[in-house]
Amino acid sequence: MVIFTGLFDYGSWMPNTPTTLQRPPPTTKGTANESSLLGTLPDVNVTVNGISVVWLLSKQSSDFVTLGRYPDERFSEEIPRHQMQLFKEELGRLSSEIKARNSGLEIPYTFLDPEFLENSVAI
Repeated sequence: MVIFTGLFDYGSWMPNTPTTLQRPPPTTKGTANESSLLGTLPDVNVTVNGISVVWLLSKQSSDFVTLGRYPDERFSEEIPRHQMQLFKEELGRLSSEIKARNSGLEIPYTFLDPEFLENSVAI
């Protein structure tokens, strides 16, 4: 579910993703002030509803299957099975590289780590 993986991290702070605007956005650079910004952003109830939707969309589904894993055997032929094995090995290498890169970060970037990617799009 790459689409929604980082959505809550970014969208849970309402000014990043306001669900509605109560006034048109400014058309001239430098004319916005705190008062006009607060009057433009949605009220608390709208914000809570929007963040609830973002939270639900970013949750891992109960039938989550990691990218490259297949619960059902789809192929019995040697060539596709070999290609699937190569794909799994490449995903493992990518995951290791991402983990190594993240080890030096204060906040790791895990959104594209194959270990956390879903095998299919599920909402």
